[in-house]
Amino acid sequence: MTLAPLSKALAEFHQTLPTEARLYVAGCSGEPLAVVEAFEQVQELAAGLTFLGIWIPGVNKTDWASLHPTANAESIFVSSALRPSFDAGRTHFRPLSYTQSTSWLLSTPLDGGIVMVSPPDENGLVSLGVSADFSTLILERGSVPVLGVINHAMAAPVHGPKVPLERFGLVTETDTPLIQVEETSLPESFGQIGQHIAGLCDTGDALQFGLGNVQQAVLKALQGHRQLRIHAGMVSNPLVQLLESEAIADDYGAITTGVAIGNSDLYDRVVQDDRILFAPVTYTHAISTLAAIPRFKAINSCIEVDLFGQANAEFINGRQVSGTGGLVDFLRGAAASKSGRGILALTSTARKGTISRIVPRLPQDATSISRADVDTVVTEHGIAELKHKTIEQRAQALISIADPQFRESLAAAWHAMRKDL
Repeated sequence: MTLAPLSKALAEFHQTLPTEARLYVAGCSGEPLAVVEAFEQVQELAAGLTFLGIWIPGVNKTDWASLHPTANAESIFVSSALRPSFDAGRTHFRPLSYTQSTSWLLSTPLDGGIVMVSPPDENGLVSLGVSADFSTLILERGSVPVLGVINHAMAAPVHGPKVPLERFGLVTETDTPLIQVEETSLPESFGQIGQHIAGLCDTGDALQFGLGNVQQAVLKALQGHRQLRIHAGMVSNPLVQLLESEAIADDYGAITTGVAIGNSDLYDRVVQDDRILFAPVTYTHAISTLAAIPRFKAINSCIEVDLFGQANAEFINGRQVSGTGGLVDFLRGAAASKSGRGILALTSTARKGTISRIVPRLPQDATSISRADVDTVVTEHGIAELKHKTIEQRAQALISIADPQFRESLAAAWHAMRKDL
């Protein structure tokens, strides 16, 4: 076991890799920012590397393939951070869901990995901290050498994956703050969406949220509820207020999540709470797990929905801006749950009210979610329940929650399309 300063450890680790190595690097709040800085300072360390990871739009802002002219990357998202190297053909996009990504990471050729962990406990075990989502998959691949980055700013939660320090052939340390994501001020429309969704949630429900404005709005609207449970891929800052409002059930596993993404207040709070379990994607997103949770309600956002109920979560004007992530996994899990419900939420307009996000028909290349997987759609104007509805009933329900200025044109478009079906 070797413990070395970060820059020296990275150089030593690089020497053990083949000339054109494939290297996993953790994302979300587990992204090793000190390692990024070390690569930037000594760019030759990234020469010939292909970086692989699950890097989240709006959270992870490193363009890994840009660290050296001969570097490449593979990702299941295309974010603004990755756009330069994606346009240059050096970040390669894989259109995979989270559950599909687990099989990819378990089977794809890998020459090494970099994983950030907590300081070891008295038993010599280190924790993946508040980012337990995908790195466990790499650590389970015993033949893959992994550089362990002990970050003294990464605390071990009460419940979460731990591994022996000996799993890492090379270990270094840093004391670098975790990624910070603050709440944003939300337009009034999101408050209305939050209230609509809160009205669909009952005492004792198990809820899932995607990251972003919808999660923030709904968590704030749920503070008057009781005995709620959360089973999600990620949790964010408003969870702190929900924990303090007595809305969450009071037993172990009342909250199960893969990662926490937010500010220091969130990180400090979630590692101390005995009710919170951090778990890998193979558990949090598995259909078998979700189907066994009664009254599981998956709450996520998308970019636009058409009158057939198909949803786009990846494209704006034909340009790839994201990926599907765990969307379909959770929607299908909610459909398999007894009394479950899959909810897609979006504001009814974009570009300051000039375009409708309820559209007649999605472009052929922009369908992230099939109509069979869409159950309930919510805008600030109301709730469209699509489950078991005919195509005419679905179209009318969606038109009713569009912005009023677009309803007449949407109705006319549906009338014209219907004749050709």
